[in-house]
Amino acid sequence: MADSASPSLADVDLLAQSIRAHHGADYADFPAQPVTADAAAGLDDPVAQAAFRACSALGFIAHDARALARAWAAQTRRLGRFDAARWPDEPADFGLQPRPHARSFPPCPDALGLYAVLPDADWVGRMARAGVPTVQLRFKSGDAAAIDREVRAAVQAVRGTSALLFINDHWRQAIEAGAYGVHLGQEDLDALAPDQLEALRSAGLRLGVSTHGYAEMVRADAASPSYVAMGAVFPTTLKKMATVPQGLARLAAYARLMRGYPQVAIGGIGLPQFPDVLATGVGSIAVVRALVNAPEPEAAAAELMRAMAPA
Repeated sequence: MADSASPSLADVDLLAQSIRAHHGADYADFPAQPVTADAAAGLDDPVAQAAFRACSALGFIAHDARALARAWAAQTRRLGRFDAARWPDEPADFGLQPRPHARSFPPCPDALGLYAVLPDADWVGRMARAGVPTVQLRFKSGDAAAIDREVRAAVQAVRGTSALLFINDHWRQAIEAGAYGVHLGQEDLDALAPDQLEALRSAGLRLGVSTHGYAEMVRADAASPSYVAMGAVFPTTLKKMATVPQGLARLAAYARLMRGYPQVAIGGIGLPQFPDVLATGVGSIAVVRALVNAPEPEAAAAELMRAMAPA
């Protein structure tokens, strides 16, 4: 059955069982997700139906299971046969844009290295002076004047250092202050009108986008960002997550799919996890608590950067 070129509807259960048999060990820690008629609507191809059932059983939420189902069907058509052992990771099978993109954001380094996510401009300057290669200002406030001051202060704080500064969320202030780039979550990206996204791109800022699974990676790709962040890899208490921790097996699969982008792993990652996270192929690891909660942040930064250096 695994080598059948044209599976039929009668084969769906067998195909799903075959996928689960080949990949169950990688995703054993994830609870099975329900399969509903609404979620499966439109998946008429037998391979897509089987992959949707299998991926739901392996713990992928509905919109990610659907993305995988369509990709598995596309892979089968491309190969001319169904292969249960071959987890989809070809960008074209997911509908990602051919590279190079026609309208992409400016590039950033393939390996952004240690990526410090920091609460204010003082922390940004402190970590930039400590040699951290990539820093992000994640300043939370409802005061527009305070946001403007903090963004401008962060841009000034990295002057004279080699640090690349991304501003979380506040893209208009980032443009005005002359930041290197902006980082947006999925909701913030979705909230941008096409002309706003074009204004951000035309300003020459780099764009990083958070993703939490296959469907969000497909949506991020449509914006042609400079890098893609993937997580949360491990449990984190810093923000309420809509998805479960993704784990290393999923992170490795995401890294294979998004191999055309610089990639940042984020979420609950501390020094002991660095080797396993880097082994997935990502070129950057974002940290928060490992620096801001450290007794000696500069020493912690130096240790984390050493852990990222090639052996």
